Amino acid sequence: NMKVTKLLPLIALTAMMMVSCNKPAGELVGAYKSTIFKEANPYGMLFIKKGSFMMGANTQSAVFEQPDNVGMVTVEAFWMDETEITNNEYHQFVNWVRDSIALTSLVAAGLTDYAIQPKDEDFDEENFSLNWARKVPWNNKEEDIVDALSPMFYSDGRLKTNGLHYRYSWVNMDEALPQRNKFDVATSSYPPGATVRVDTFWVNENGEIKDSTIYRPLKEPKDLLTTKIICIYPDTLVWARDFQFSYNDPLLQMYFKHPGYAEYPVVGVTWEQAHAFCNWRTKYFNSYSAIEANDYRLPTEAQWEYAARGGRKMAMYPWGSNYARDGKGCFFANFKPYRGAYNDDTGTTTMKVAQFRPNDFGLFDMAGNVSEWTNSAYQSSANTYIHDLNPDYSYMARKADPDILKRKVVKGGSWKDISYFLQCGVRTYEYQYESRPYIGFRCVRSYIGD
Repeated sequence: NMKVTKLLPLIALTAMMMVSCNKPAGELVGAYKSTIFKEANPYGMLFIKKGSFMMGANTQSAVFEQPDNVGMVTVEAFWMDETEITNNEYHQFVNWVRDSIALTSLVAAGLTDYAIQPKDEDFDEENFSLNWARKVPWNNKEEDIVDALSPMFYSDGRLKTNGLHYRYSWVNMDEALPQRNKFDVATSSYPPGATVRVDTFWVNENGEIKDSTIYRPLKEPKDLLTTKIICIYPDTLVWARDFQFSYNDPLLQMYFKHPGYAEYPVVGVTWEQAHAFCNWRTKYFNSYSAIEANDYRLPTEAQWEYAARGGRKMAMYPWGSNYARDGKGCFFANFKPYRGAYNDDTGTTTMKVAQFRPNDFGLFDMAGNVSEWTNSAYQSSANTYIHDLNPDYSYMARKADPDILKRKVVKGGSWKDISYFLQCGVRTYEYQYESRPYIGFRCVRSYIGD
């Protein structure tokens, strides 16, 4: 048959290609083409290789009679910010929130050019995307634009920073884990009577954020979501509030907004605001990346401590020494070396980031300058029962929870602390809703792969 004869070469070629690719038809070959994936180095972050270390304080506690339990633990690889988040970097978050509110206000006023909508379709007022290619016309004097943007400002032209609200969501994993809420694959449903305990947020007619804790039935995965609204502008008054008999007014007025402090670590940020920043940073990265990455987040206490030790299993301080000064008498970090002599280490309060030598991982300021929030909840006995692989004790406190459940672990010591608090293994805490002029943060991102 002439037709069969002509098809034989094509059939043979197809068979050879299938054999050469080792992917025969009708066999299990995977859903998509397998490629070698290597995660790109996130900008401003360093790769922290996996490893083991002795977690816990090296010396007896200066606060409590009983020292923390010390044990060998293992941490998998992750990315970590080279320095603490600076005022300049946090300003990018503030400006994005400001601009998103402005663009939304313009669209709500009928200026639909500031939104993205499908062609040849009517504009959907309930479901649209902001057109970030259009800059906010702050200086435009047209009446409709002025009317749309004026609620964002006081009568004297100053921006209402208390109106910079960021709305975001996360999955309440602690509500999904209990056996009472386990999804039943046999019935393809959640157990009868399954409920979740979440917070609900809203803004009242006075522009105030309100929230309360509610119970709702668990019917589908979206019921596990909490959508939070939070004001994200730092509390600049912390410089005066925490040190009432100290003249820190210049820092109060200028620290966050003046370009001279751009490379200083951001302070006056609560744990909740840092949590919101991480959510925004994840969304911002994924909006420009073809491949989604793991979420940016605050480090666990174990990750922070492992990174601070710089690969040294028993290091007391990030620089590897058991002392706060080198052989020439120079200090290794910005802290309170003597009573009242804050400037003996070249800094009085905060300093620009990366002014002292990094540790062996290349991380700057893992001790001193500002203390840092971690994602871990504070529980004095947590080290007695956490797992020895990627140890973590975390809890997302609800509005109705007592304050004792709203404590978060703080690490690293700050410009106002004595050297004891600079030790890698020392842990303190602060309430997640409090902001301080000596607490900042840095982000981590879990590494994709082994």
